[in-house]
Amino acid sequence: MKIRRADERGHADHGWLNSFHTFSFADYYDPAHMGFRSLRVINDDRVAPTQGFGTHRHKDMEIISYVLEGGLEHRDSMGTGSVIRPGDVQRMSAGTGVAHSEFNASSTEPVHFLQIWLLPTRAGIAPGYEQRTFSREEKIGLLRLVASPDGDGGSVTMHTDARLYAGLFASGQSARHDLASGRHAWVHVARGRARINGHELGAGDGAALSDEGAVTIDGVDGAEVLLFDLG
Repeated sequence: MKIRRADERGHADHGWLNSFHTFSFADYYDPAHMGFRSLRVINDDRVAPTQGFGTHRHKDMEIISYVLEGGLEHRDSMGTGSVIRPGDVQRMSAGTGVAHSEFNASSTEPVHFLQIWLLPTRAGIAPGYEQRTFSREEKIGLLRLVASPDGDGGSVTMHTDARLYAGLFASGQSARHDLASGRHAWVHVARGRARINGHELGAGDGAALSDEGAVTIDGVDGAEVLLFDLG
């Protein structure tokens, strides 16, 4: 298990955007942190009211947006769009190419969200979009599957060898996720504090796990945790 502390991440403050990069991204480059397995980007972004990312293009990437606070307005060249709020999970498959924009939907409050990129199993697929809402009750003290290759259990469908779980853990709440032989895990604590296999992690901390039979999560203080089960 290798821990990646929040204060070790890359950081960019553009005024309208305050962003922390778990892995190398844009002007932040660290050859020791280029990604983990198929997981390529976890950006912890806070965007000022009415501000955002103008129309830009992506290709051959599976992109997950996970909102922690506020609302994120999405528009794309496929003609889809919505406001993503806490509890929502949005998947956009860039495939052969897609253009989109992302803006804070509020004129008064910031939006805080995670932008997650994973490498697809194969290049050149048709672009696609999907969004689902998962209630707090589904995640309290549990790891709820929110994205998977087969859409299992009502999760959004990703075109990559990964399964993404989300959970909310107060003190005294815990969950265990068994890892099949040859599988790996990345755990990201989005907020609060939790113990991961006995190690305490705080908001923005992450951990890579390989050659482990299971991941155990114990709540310490109002933790929201994402767990990636990776090939």
